Amino acid sequence: MASNKTRIAVVVASFNLAVTDNLLEGALSAADKHEADVDVYRVPGAFELPLLAASAAQSGRYDAVVCLGAVIRGETPHFDYVCAQAAAGVQRVALDENMPVSFGVLTTDNVEQALARAGGEFGNKGYDAVVCAVDTLLEMRRLAAG
Repeated sequence: MASNKTRIAVVVASFNLAVTDNLLEGALSAADKHEADVDVYRVPGAFELPLLAASAAQSGRYDAVVCLGAVIRGETPHFDYVCAQAAAGVQRVALDENMPVSFGVLTTDNVEQALARAGGEFGNKGYDAVVCAVDTLLEMRRLAAG
């Protein structure tokens, strides 16, 4: 018998692993609270998130996709390019696939700011990204039901 649970693909960047593992822990906690089934996929960095998010969305196995990563500013403009393209790519997947795709990518000036948002004093943005995806999915379903 098929499950009626919400199915979520969580795509998480391995770069800045100390931060992204905390984001993933928060995401899994939120999914458990919402009784959602989750599959986790790893990519090297935030730049690769949209490609795997698109593959997950197009697979037909998921109701929503959550993208998690951490891009920390360095001494070069690399930060700006990665952040902009990751955000644009994730948004494109959501619009092209008409599916909730949450952007749980931290874009911070330093590691301390990232850790504060990955289970520290500012909560866990991985948790928030799952809540965002589930809430958006419910509203989409309500709209479709008329």
